Amino acid sequence: MTSDLVPDAADDAAAAEVETGPVRRIGATYALGRFVVAPLARLVYRPHVEGRGNVPKSGPVIFASNHLSFIDSIAIPVAAPRPVHFLAKSSYFDGPGLGGWLSKQFFTAIGAVPVQRGAGQAALDALEQQRALLEQGSTVALYPEGTRSLDGRLYKGRTGVSFLALQTGAPVVPVGLIGTDDVMPVGAKMPSLTHRVTVKFGEPLDLGHHGPATSGRARRAATDEIMSAIHALSGQELANAYNEVPAQSPIERIKQVLPHERR
Repeated sequence: MTSDLVPDAADDAAAAEVETGPVRRIGATYALGRFVVAPLARLVYRPHVEGRGNVPKSGPVIFASNHLSFIDSIAIPVAAPRPVHFLAKSSYFDGPGLGGWLSKQFFTAIGAVPVQRGAGQAALDALEQQRALLEQGSTVALYPEGTRSLDGRLYKGRTGVSFLALQTGAPVVPVGLIGTDDVMPVGAKMPSLTHRVTVKFGEPLDLGHHGPATSGRARRAATDEIMSAIHALSGQELANAYNEVPAQSPIERIKQVLPHERR
């Protein structure tokens, strides 16, 4: 999803502890998605899955994946051997009418957890949700690139994923997605039934040797290790740049040019 998943939210909390709050529980609707929708999707799309045995059977796990298409957040839960949660913007859950209800049911069924997007407190709330899920022993899926790659290249990772891993001690399982942009290219309203997706799960990464979450150097080194593992799985051309959202003002353009840690 281009901006559908909430991007890494460590920007306002790089050196601070965040109070762990309640996480919205997923019940019957998610069970329906897990045991009915996911098998149906596997039957229709016949995804090629590699490395399922690399995913720890229990305990917190962070899936860190490349990001090519809206359906990436469907492909990962369908292919993973255990439930996966990700953050999605709250507007998917509180829309009006039948359409709003169907949207809520769909995103709940695939493991999405609603969160307000934005900077400041909203970013802290997103980080809190992710950390709380991990501390409950759950799995979360994140895209270190921050947004979809529109040209198919793999962009540099932002450090929010490593901040979360170093803070919680959760292992990171790198994920390489191949072909999701063929199944549902940018701008497509419906997925194609003629293409096949490949999902590759890499070996878990223990990033603790890089240092504490409060160290910018540790976060950057850990993120680079994650992106190297994703690259080995996806085989994408490296962009050697950040996938920046176009600046909306002169101040934002200046900020993008000046050296700073991308989260």
